[in-house]
Amino acid sequence: MRITGSCHCGVIRYEAEVDPSAVGICHCTDCQQLTGSAYRVTISTSPSKFHILSGSPKGYRKLGDSGRPSDQFFCGTCGSPLWRVSAETGEIGIRLGTVDQRSQLSPTHQSFVASALPFAFDISQIPKDSNS
Repeated sequence: MRITGSCHCGVIRYEAEVDPSAVGICHCTDCQQLTGSAYRVTISTSPSKFHILSGSPKGYRKLGDSGRPSDQFFCGTCGSPLWRVSAETGEIGIRLGTVDQRSQLSPTHQSFVASALPFAFDISQIPKDSNS
């Protein structure tokens, strides 16, 4: 599947070929902190199938909860987390919230579930805002 995406302000745009079944949720504490949320949702692709169309992301290297290094990329203007690159394999994990076609993609697996926040698996009983 061909996807496109961007940061929140639109300075950085990308395109990629992805396998729709390669969407995962990560509950590790690094992903919680990185996203400012309960978990991170990512779709994987290979470097040869990923292309930056505009802008120059900023990045830094981090050792994850797994003990493996990865390079985290984000927009230096708006701060949107965009993707990560495994320092060991080169695999790219695109942040699903930045994908234009995100409504067409659903997670197929979860990792680091021992670190999941207690409410993360079932929010169906939480009252919904009637203005949404």
